[in-house]
Amino acid sequence: MSTNRGGPPLTVDRLRADVESGAVDTVLVAFTDMQGRLQGKRVSGRFFLEEVLAHGTEACDYLLAVDVEMNTVDGYAMSSWDTGYGDIVLRPDTATLRRTPWQDGQAMVTADVLRLDGADAAPSPRQILKAQTARLAERGWTAMVGTELEFVVYRDSYEQAWQRGYRELTPANRYNVDYSVLGGARVEPLLRRIRNGMAGAGMYVESAKGECNLGQHEIAFRFDEAVTTCDQHAIYKNGSKEIADQEGMSITFMAKPNEREGNSCHVHISLRGEDGSPVLAEDGAPDGLSATGRHFLAGQLASLRELTLLLAPNINSYKRYVPGSFAPTSVAWGVDNRTCALRLVGGGPSLRVENRVPGGDVNPYLAVAALIAGGLDGIDRELEPGPACAGNAYTGDAPSVPTTMREALELWEKSDLARAAFGDEVVEHYANYARVELAAYDAAVTDWELYRGFERL
Repeated sequence: MSTNRGGPPLTVDRLRADVESGAVDTVLVAFTDMQGRLQGKRVSGRFFLEEVLAHGTEACDYLLAVDVEMNTVDGYAMSSWDTGYGDIVLRPDTATLRRTPWQDGQAMVTADVLRLDGADAAPSPRQILKAQTARLAERGWTAMVGTELEFVVYRDSYEQAWQRGYRELTPANRYNVDYSVLGGARVEPLLRRIRNGMAGAGMYVESAKGECNLGQHEIAFRFDEAVTTCDQHAIYKNGSKEIADQEGMSITFMAKPNEREGNSCHVHISLRGEDGSPVLAEDGAPDGLSATGRHFLAGQLASLRELTLLLAPNINSYKRYVPGSFAPTSVAWGVDNRTCALRLVGGGPSLRVENRVPGGDVNPYLAVAALIAGGLDGIDRELEPGPACAGNAYTGDAPSVPTTMREALELWEKSDLARAAFGDEVVEHYANYARVELAAYDAAVTDWELYRGFERL
C-alpha cells in the first residue's frame, strides 16, 4: 500500500533524478525511538543512493536504551556499558520515501531497526508493531488505523519557553475554541502550513479544528494500514514542531501541559479481510458487530489495564484521567459514548473501535501493537464484551484505568498476555523504561513542593 497517497509518490527512480538535478541534496534516514521521537541521520543524497539504499546505515544501540534526556541508564539487556554500546542497523523502507517540503532540499525515509546479524531489534517500536500486524496477516487480516492527535500552540518560541521555565506562556487562543471557526482562523497561518506540508509529504489530510484548552487544536488525517499510519503520525508530530519553530512559535503534545483539558490521541482501529471486506461489522447484528468484532472489542477491554503502559508511557500521561474531562477513567465500552475508554463508532464498513486512553505523548506503534495483541487474545478466547455502557461511565462501577505509571508498570510486569504477545525481552525492556522514569520523578523536587513548603513548612 502506498504511503504517499496525499501527494506524488517518491520512488527511488524519482529520488535519483531529484538528486542528480539538485532538487534533493539530503535524505533523512529516521526511526521512532521508545519515547516516540524521530532519531536518525541526515545523509547526502548521493551517499544514500550509492551506499545506504542497499546496505542501510549504522547508529548506536543506546538510542533504544536512554531516557528522555538522552542519558545512558542501567537495566537494559540490549545496550549497556557492559556490552560496549555497539551498533544497530537502520534499513530504509523504500515504500516510505517522501519529500519534506518544510525543509528545503530534503527527502526522508523511515527505517526498520535491525541487529548486526540482520534480525529485528525486538524493542524497536516499529518492529514491535510489525510483529503484531504479521500475526493478523497469518489470518488474512489487515488492521486499519487512524490517530487523532491534539496539541497546544503557543506564541512563544521553544527557546523562549525554555528560558521561562515553561511558565507564563502565551497560548494562541485565550478562550475555548472547540469547533470555533474564528478561533481556528487566529492560528490558521500555522495550521495551514502544517497541513500543506504534510500533504506534500504524502499524507492525506482531512481537517483541522479547535479544541477545548487554550490554544489547543487538532489536525486529522485519513486512516490507513497500521504501520503506515504510525509512520505518518511520527513524521507529522516531528514536522509540525519544526514548522512551528520556523514560525517562532511552539507546539506541545504533552498529555497534560496544564490543569485544563489534556492533549488526547484517540486511536481508531478496524480489521479488513484480504478482499477488503470489514471483519468487525455484520449487518443486522447487535450494535453492528460481527462475532469476531465482539471478541476483538472484548479482548481490548479485558487487556486494557495490563497493557496501559503502552498506551500511557509517561508520568504525565496519567494526569489526563480526570472525571468529566473527556479523558476516560473507567474501563468501559459504549456505542458513541465519549465517557468510555472504548467507544464504538460508525457503522457497516466504517465500524471501528476508538480507544480514548492514549494522550498526545503516546508512541503510536506501541499503542496500536497493544490494541492488536489485546484484540487477538479476545478472538482466540472468544471473549464477550458484556453490555455497552449507555450512561455516564465516570459514575459507573467499571474497573478504573490505571491512575499512575507505577500501577501500570506493576500490571505490565505481571501480564501473561504481554509476555505471550511481545516476548520477555520487550516486556523487560519497557518495564525498565518505566522504572527509569519513576526513579527520576521520585528524585525530583517540584515547583509544587517549593511553593507549598519553602516558607510555610
